[in-house]
Amino acid sequence: MDCCAHCIATGLLFSPKVAERDLRRYRRKGPDSTTRLILEELRRQPLEEASLLDIGGGIGVLGLELLAAGVGTVVEVDASPAYLAVAGRQFAEHGWAERTALLAGDFAALAVLPEPADVVTLDRVVCCYPDYEALLARAAGCTRRVLGFSYPRDRWYVRWMMALENLWRRITRNAFRSFVHPPARLAAVIESSALRRVARRGNAIWMVDIYQRRDNDAHAGIPIARRSESQPRR
Repeated sequence: MDCCAHCIATGLLFSPKVAERDLRRYRRKGPDSTTRLILEELRRQPLEEASLLDIGGGIGVLGLELLAAGVGTVVEVDASPAYLAVAGRQFAEHGWAERTALLAGDFAALAVLPEPADVVTLDRVVCCYPDYEALLARAAGCTRRVLGFSYPRDRWYVRWMMALENLWRRITRNAFRSFVHPPARLAAVIESSALRRVARRGNAIWMVDIYQRRDNDAHAGIPIARRSESQPRR
């Protein structure tokens, strides 16, 4: 499947019904586990008046949480019109509509990219995209300071789980597919854009990596929030 077809399938899968379900769950339980890990790490960074580019931002959870933490502006890109509609409603209800912008489409194929942002995030997005190299290269190129993203652990049980999900989608004629991409290749694409990993978190299924632009190391007035890497048990 090419990326355009996959983008269309993504928009169909994440329907208004799914978007409203995710909103109810967020209001009831707060951010999902991987989102919480990304938030914990990003809150260690200087966020006051920073700009956020949230790729595949869904119902806008990262944008909402980081605006509350001091971020100045948010641009969210998503292939699902239903998700963008819910995100826009959420931002408006919190009085943040003027500080946010919503872009519909496949980020890796946008004719005109958003302006570079201080912080770029991709939460559970890489696993939904076949051409991860194009996606991450563009995301890294839009990062002024920090990039945070989550992706599935490359383990047999995760691959088995996703294979079953994809088999069921094939049986039910659902064109959407999920992927477990090689972590070393994910890192190589990001590091080729002069970013270095400063944190790693994870659980049994998901990994979260935080990268920082190398030329920020000597930038006066911008502290580097670093932590020792925490590798999950194998």
